[in-house]
Amino acid sequence: AAEHLRGTGIEAGEPVRTLAGGLTAETPAGALAVLRRAPGRTLDGRDPVDQQFWGDRLGAVHSRLQGFHHPGLRRWNLLDPEAAHLAIEPWLRPAVTEAVTAMTRLTVTDRLTYGVLHGDPAPEIFLIDPATGRAGLLDCGASGTGPLLYDVAAAVVYAGGTDTSAELLDGYLAAGPVDEGELHAALPVLLRFRWAVQADWSAQRLVRGDDGNAREALGRARQALAETTGAA
Repeated sequence: AAEHLRGTGIEAGEPVRTLAGGLTAETPAGALAVLRRAPGRTLDGRDPVDQQFWGDRLGAVHSRLQGFHHPGLRRWNLLDPEAAHLAIEPWLRPAVTEAVTAMTRLTVTDRLTYGVLHGDPAPEIFLIDPATGRAGLLDCGASGTGPLLYDVAAAVVYAGGTDTSAELLDGYLAAGPVDEGELHAALPVLLRFRWAVQADWSAQRLVRGDDGNAREALGRARQALAETTGAA
């Protein structure tokens, strides 16, 4: 995906090929890819100017990957409300179930724009080179195919919410394939689903005993889900 983006003029990490000429190498932990870092500094997700670059590049990535196909791209999957790890907190399963139900209803009743997802478009993935003014990204991180607004929702969460994401959304609408009507109609449901994904991820970490910041992340997800679903 990174090689494809570079071929369309988007600044991205340059893939380093293996001695055999491949873009990835198989390891016991999975496929390994190495990319040379693109020039520039990472973006500040709370800075309005950086948000414009962030939204613009995310939109450009979505647009340029519309025709990209690869056997390694898996289909976007909804969460499993019956997963055992959701029993770790009594509020968790009902909140995730509500988010999945709303997401399923949206995908059935509304026409969403689908494509290749980045999966985790945090501001530190995106770059601006002060020397040239060119913006790009460290890696594509393509996690599969699904509704493009999932990436937008993830970026909005990183930016602090819809109240602090105006420049990000403006930048995305100017460069991305999703129109304003779809964005405003579907974004609240995708935001709820993104928080459910974070709650699910945090619960898995806690069940494995890998606490780290999982407890804190689960608390943030609980608060956000309570504000959108009524879960307490």
